[in-house]
Amino acid sequence: MATRERRKLEKTLKPHWVWAIAFGSAIGWGAFVLPTDWIGQAGPVGVVLGLLLGAALMMIIGVSYGFLIEKFPVTGGEFAYAYIGFGRRFAFMAGWFLTLGYICIVALNASALALLAKFLFPDFVQTGNMYTVAGYDVSIIQIAIASLALIVFALLNIRGASFSGQTQFVFSLILIAGIVLLGVGAIMTEGPSVSNISPGFTPDQTAIASILTILAIAPFAYVGFDNIPQTAEEFEFEPKKAFSLIIWSLLAAGLAYSAMILITASTMPWQQLLAMINDTQSVWGTGDAIESYLGRAGVFIIAVAVCMGIFTGLNGFYISASRLTFAMGRARILPDSFRRLHPKYKTPYVGILFTMAICLVAPWFGREALLWVVDMSSTGVAIAYFFCTATAYKFFRWSENTKGESEASTVSPGRKLLSLIGMISSIGFLVLLLLPWSPAALGKESYIALGVWIVIGIVFYLLNAKRYNEISRREMNYLILEKEEL
Repeated sequence: MATRERRKLEKTLKPHWVWAIAFGSAIGWGAFVLPTDWIGQAGPVGVVLGLLLGAALMMIIGVSYGFLIEKFPVTGGEFAYAYIGFGRRFAFMAGWFLTLGYICIVALNASALALLAKFLFPDFVQTGNMYTVAGYDVSIIQIAIASLALIVFALLNIRGASFSGQTQFVFSLILIAGIVLLGVGAIMTEGPSVSNISPGFTPDQTAIASILTILAIAPFAYVGFDNIPQTAEEFEFEPKKAFSLIIWSLLAAGLAYSAMILITASTMPWQQLLAMINDTQSVWGTGDAIESYLGRAGVFIIAVAVCMGIFTGLNGFYISASRLTFAMGRARILPDSFRRLHPKYKTPYVGILFTMAICLVAPWFGREALLWVVDMSSTGVAIAYFFCTATAYKFFRWSENTKGESEASTVSPGRKLLSLIGMISSIGFLVLLLLPWSPAALGKESYIALGVWIVIGIVFYLLNAKRYNEISRREMNYLILEKEEL
């Protein structure tokens, strides 16, 4: 029998809150800040095709998530799934990389709020410029804005999952309303035209290369749907509903991204738009594009929408980062403080404060330096996807005659094939990111950041390995999965 204490999270999350956590986290600030960057890389049609194909691949990967959530409705997500399929060392690897990905996205959302303020109030935000990092001016005002956002959302998350879920749903509805208003404005006003979207791809590379460039960032663009397994222990509904929530959140995210790309590219001939942004050294190209046809009213609408995207990203990834570190603390691979629950709100507050503390360092390095780290965090997310799909592949069977991994194994050749495609897709994402000659390869700075994180992980594991590995298999099953036998 297991003897170590296993603390549990309360079941307070409703289905539409969980959908909002996934959708809002996947959209975040990217749909409103990055369209002009992406259009420059692949052309508007290339971006839309790459993003929609990415959403389809994420849905295929989502089949594995849906199955594992139903069978193992515990917090920890890919950390737990890697443990089930490959043991505790690989579980640490998956959890370590995913923690990095979640924390980076929290930090980047906070920096996006400072970027928005710089666009709306340039003179005010630029006062107090202190230094420059990679060509980006760092001011005390930007640091204060990002830091305040990080502190406020940490405190909101400590107050409880139900409070976070409710606010996430409201933020998501406002975000969708903002996109709809921008789309209606593009249709009803003079200037925006479908003809401005031509040519559909960048002239300097093939259509396939353009699509692959965007497809490679799909793990980053859609990271957020995998917040659903991180909250599985807190569902107040049947875990089998998780798969449909994953599909609907990915569909909504793919459509939202595509809508913002087409709205932005339709405002004027897109190559002319990019030239204008470069000539004026624009802080926020998408905001300039919207202002060109809706004026300051359009800026207000997109400013509200991007605020909602930032808020949903901050909220969603605070939830996931704290739940992941809670699960790893419960498994004794992180210090015991991570498995503490708040005495009043019953939330994993140490993980929330830990995430906040690390992220409060980020604004001091400037947005460009932070982007290097976030670029390589896509690698960690792709690794986590691989472990999930590979574990599901081991549990699905081609036929009754095939030996199963455990009692949870099920005969499902269709889902086994989809989990195999998911595995191949995850490896493909890694290849696109890590091979130097790939059109979507990481930059030198991102490779360095990735190497540093790997070294830190090795040191951290060696310092904690003795306690982590001395726990018996049955007891570790109980700590991670709340069952002694798989």
